[in-house]
Amino acid sequence: MYEINIPEIVAEVTAAFTRYEQALVSNDIAVLNELFWNSPHTLRLGATENLYGYQSITGFRAARSPLNLARRLRRTVITTYGRDFATANTEFERSATARLGRQSHTWLRLPEGWRIVAAHVSYLDIP
Repeated sequence: MYEINIPEIVAEVTAAFTRYEQALVSNDIAVLNELFWNSPHTLRLGATENLYGYQSITGFRAARSPLNLARRLRRTVITTYGRDFATANTEFERSATARLGRQSHTWLRLPEGWRIVAAHVSYLDIP
């Protein structure tokens, strides 16, 4: 049976998630690339793109505009399952759009540290 939300594991994943968020809004491509699992099995289903494999994800990051990346997170939920698997889900708002963003990550502890193995980004119109 897996233990849910072991405090020190939640802290580790929260730190990795926070590092990802800082890299995202500052367009630190090296850290963003580091935090995704370097594997053809990694995927990121974005708001306008479906990226299968680490190479597709890093190519997307390299070509993405560094403008208007600031955002405000809300309702972030990090759940750990045992010591090596976690999910992180959050909502976000950007001042440049009237849509509510949603982001989910699946994190896996690997020998090199916590890595995102699957990600999803989508939007809802705000009424």
